[in-house]
Amino acid sequence: MDINSIMSSQLRSLQSTVQMSVMTKALSMETSAAAEMLNNLPAATHPHKGASVDIKA
Repeated sequence: MDINSIMSSQLRSLQSTVQMSVMTKALSMETSAAAEMLNNLPAATHPHKGASVDIKA
């Protein structure tokens, strides 16, 4: 195996590793942003829980 093919193989491996690292970091940032957004939502009230309901037989 010549040096060019070895270096080419190592470069492909490094590119793949960097790409996965960037994707993992982006996913982590998206997840934390979504969690923060959900935590900042105001408390929602249930549309009918606790309300009186008229039932006619």
